[in-house]
Amino acid sequence: MYAIVEIAGHQFKVEKDQKVFVNRLAIEEGKKVDFDNVLLIGDGDNVTLGAPAIGGALVGAKVLRHLQGEKVIVFKKKRRKGYRVKNGHRQALSEIIIENIVASGAKPAKKAAPKKETKAAAPKAEAKPAAKKATGKADDLKKVEGIGPKIASTLVEAGISTFAELAKTDAAKISEIIADVRGNHVTDTWPAQAKLAAEGKWDELKKWQDELDGGKA
Repeated sequence: MYAIVEIAGHQFKVEKDQKVFVNRLAIEEGKKVDFDNVLLIGDGDNVTLGAPAIGGALVGAKVLRHLQGEKVIVFKKKRRKGYRVKNGHRQALSEIIIENIVASGAKPAKKAAPKKETKAAAPKAEAKPAAKKATGKADDLKKVEGIGPKIASTLVEAGISTFAELAKTDAAKISEIIADVRGNHVTDTWPAQAKLAAEGKWDELKKWQDELDGGKA
């Protein structure tokens, strides 16, 4: 039996006892997790399609370890301008093993989807934004090249709502926080951009952003 299931924003074809590398999950190593967004189940000649998901179907897995993927080199060059910049990026990943595939009868109480756990934990981590309301409002993080509305809201949920806080956050940590946001995001320049914004150096930031594309130089 095999299934096609959505995990952390990506679709995977999985079988029992198969090991899979997925975007970093907010689950501790050694813990079990269930995924209920099952799009297709195949058992021999019998194939069941969801619309879009199969009601009652579930894929159970166990988190083996958290790790970082291989480094991806991003190289940009502008002809006849002497402009060359090279950056690296390592995606935050989790290795899981598929323990079972349930075609029907799954109990909602056993759900432990990583996205929902992350959102459930967000209100507890909102102590920092609450403290900021006493001193000033949050900054518009979208002014950093490469950060869109979805990423900005995800950072705020994680307690990063000002340029100063973003500037103090390591690029690898930022990649881990936005792992569930679709797309290939290179965060290497975000802390430096945020530092310029926090210091009010808008002209210098604008000049730098003119040379950036999607947050990566």
